[in-house]
Amino acid sequence: MDTERATRADLLDPAIIAALGRIEVIARWVVDGFLTGLHRSPRRGFSVEFAEHRPYQPGDELRYVDWKIAARADKWVVKQYEEETNLRATLVLDVSRSMAWRGDASRLTKLAYAERLTAALALLFLRQRDAVGLIRFDESVRTSLPPRVRSGHWQRIVAALGDPGAGRASHAPAALEQAGRLIPRRGMVVLISDLLMDPEDVLRRVRALRVAGHHVAVLHILDPAERELAVTSDAVFVDPETEVAVPATVADVRTAYRATVEEALREWRSSLAAAGAVYETITTDAPFGVPLRRAFAVRQRLP
Repeated sequence: MDTERATRADLLDPAIIAALGRIEVIARWVVDGFLTGLHRSPRRGFSVEFAEHRPYQPGDELRYVDWKIAARADKWVVKQYEEETNLRATLVLDVSRSMAWRGDASRLTKLAYAERLTAALALLFLRQRDAVGLIRFDESVRTSLPPRVRSGHWQRIVAALGDPGAGRASHAPAALEQAGRLIPRRGMVVLISDLLMDPEDVLRRVRALRVAGHHVAVLHILDPAERELAVTSDAVFVDPETEVAVPATVADVRTAYRATVEEALREWRSSLAAAGAVYETITTDAPFGVPLRRAFAVRQRLP
């Protein structure tokens, strides 16, 4: 492991980095590391052409503060560049009971991973001067924060991530419909979920968002154990949302299980692409920089 990888939080094992602090601390470390790597890249995507000043807000990087103005006028302002825009985005987070699962005690649950990813995505968008909102849902909408860019909004998002949730079922259409209502003009909706739900309901709402002019990205959160059955003995498989239990001999079902999962992922990918959405699978052992990089790439392609 080189020095950069050893010190950048976005490249570290997510379970290790999550154990080092509160969710807002981890999100800041992850975004700082991500932006450090981004700014070192010749394909970083930010324009170097200065456009104007704007007031400093908590969370802005100190490298962009105009210290001459701060010293002369006792006023903190930040240099803004041409690439910075004012996209309105809503992050739609699944907090249903199935998200609270993990296949190994050494890993984060899908929900713990998704919550930290959501906090980091919100901060990343805000640092680009994008307005960001949050919706949390299970069988109903639990949280609805409209997109804002003003000071203190990220703290409200982080606080909302700690609200009660984890209802038994997940109903994405109502949450996606609410996301569309929160964005009065063209914007971006990011669904973060394990997608254990009816595909047609989701696709119908995704198509409606696209017709309204919104860009849609779906981050499919998976525990590595969901793609490969690591158990070697007999087991009882329990649906955490319906509590239906099915006993099985793992050796007898492993091949069929793997084929079924891969087929389901292919169907999600092809049907969401046909609906005009971007789809990415994210496993909970992937460093947080992986989904940040993919979401940021989608953001940078928007007009």
